[in-house]
Amino acid sequence: MRVLEGQTVSPPPLWLMRQAGRYLPEYRATRAVAGSFLDLCYTPELATEVTLQPIRRYGFDAAILFSDILVIPDGLKRNVRFLEGHGPAMDPIDEDGIAALDPEPVLAHLAPVMEAVGRIRASLPAETTLLGFCGAPWTVATYMIAGHGTPDQAPARLFAYRHPESFARLLDLLADVSADYLVAQIDAGADAVQIFDSWAGVLGEAEFERFAIRPVKRMIDSIRARRPQARIIAFAKGAGLMLKRYRQKTGADAIGLDWTVPLDFARELQKDGPVQGNLDPMRVVAGGAALEEGVDAILQGLGSGPLIFNLGHGITPQADPATVARLVERVRGSAA
Repeated sequence: MRVLEGQTVSPPPLWLMRQAGRYLPEYRATRAVAGSFLDLCYTPELATEVTLQPIRRYGFDAAILFSDILVIPDGLKRNVRFLEGHGPAMDPIDEDGIAALDPEPVLAHLAPVMEAVGRIRASLPAETTLLGFCGAPWTVATYMIAGHGTPDQAPARLFAYRHPESFARLLDLLADVSADYLVAQIDAGADAVQIFDSWAGVLGEAEFERFAIRPVKRMIDSIRARRPQARIIAFAKGAGLMLKRYRQKTGADAIGLDWTVPLDFARELQKDGPVQGNLDPMRVVAGGAALEEGVDAILQGLGSGPLIFNLGHGITPQADPATVARLVERVRGSAA
């Protein structure tokens, strides 16, 4: 939280995207008990347990709510399901489907998530930050239109060109309901929130402005109008040079960096405020010198400014828990 206010802390605070996940044996055991993935997300006791597991094991400086970005379309009755070996799927949406969307029941549908937030906050050490999150409108919309993930989100890009008014309506609706969702998480006990735009990198310059920047700015303006002290991290994966205007125009407190962002450019971004990132998740899988060199480069390049140490995307199931422990040790041994 101090870094989100613009302070430089040494060693920097540390958490990992997807830190509660399949690389941990205790997560796999809980997942087996839950039944479906959505049941795990919607059962407060189990969502609390898996959120706390990496905190118990590693003592990360932040816990992130265990949930999924697709609970929003699930609340919009898009028949979301998670297929083993294939990932998420839902009923693809068209213009008529967009016109018929009703956001009114979404927060009631997500009440178990807010219960989990309260349970997690009550169970965490006082000094450990609790992060809530949601998907950014563009990324959520890509899944809603295709009905599943695709390599380059061509279905959503094509739909946006062919049906601009309908697509704009979808983004606005997602921005508004997602802002309500994050406010509810803050009220339930989240200390800060992160907006994940995992597919921002497939957008051209003009499309990035319309589909990534504007909806996230709409969200942040809405959240701040109601909760002025809210701290917000925005992560636009693959945005590259457009991250500078992304920070300036969205008003996010901190910008998440994927592992392709050069450290000299990251230092330029850091002059305008906190950054978060950006170790390649494959360095965690590789371990050894690859891990240590990557950690050291980030600490040397960004450690003299406001930095939240993280990966450049989510930790993968292939990561060895012992290597994650070594990562934590390396970061925390870096105090000036």
